[in-house]
Amino acid sequence: MILINLLPHREAARKRRQDIFNVSLGFSALMGGLLAGMIFLWFQAQISGQQSKNQVLQAEIKRFDAQIKDIAGLETEITALRARQQAVEDLQADRNMPVHLLTELVKQLPDGVYIASMRQDSQNVTLQGVAQSNERVSELLRNLGNNTPWFSRPELVEIVSGAVALTARDQRRIANFTIRVRLTRAGEAEQQRVAVAVTAAQNAASTPVKK
Repeated sequence: MILINLLPHREAARKRRQDIFNVSLGFSALMGGLLAGMIFLWFQAQISGQQSKNQVLQAEIKRFDAQIKDIAGLETEITALRARQQAVEDLQADRNMPVHLLTELVKQLPDGVYIASMRQDSQNVTLQGVAQSNERVSELLRNLGNNTPWFSRPELVEIVSGAVALTARDQRRIANFTIRVRLTRAGEAEQQRVAVAVTAAQNAASTPVKK
């Protein structure tokens, strides 16, 4: 006996394929949604972790800024203390400056040079005097600049020719001068003395020995 299927099998097969496609599409959408959600959660976790790191870094930066301000304040205090210490040392050194001034001036005065007045303003000393000639004044300038560590930068301010009457008939020409020179403090004089000694030793070592 031959059985004949009168049902619309093509429509049923098409419906099955459509159902399978819809199920596959829904499963794909579900898997895509799950994957997108997992990626979103992963990115959210990374962002949260980075934000936590940024907060830690900002807290450390604020802490370091506070420490830097404290260090700057300490450096300012140290600078002020050093300045006060230097001022005290300079005052102590300046107490002996008049002694060094008179002692060294007596040593460096050439014959025929006489000091009439002397004025000291801090480390600057102005000398006014009389010399037998201009050459004596030049010799005094060389002595003050080269022969002593207690004076530096001698400067001839003025020199004026004059005359002095020894007797009614005997008159001598003289040179009235004004010299400005800087008086060196004890610490500076010691440094200059050491530098001169080192230079002299180097010159002696470089001088060839004659046989």
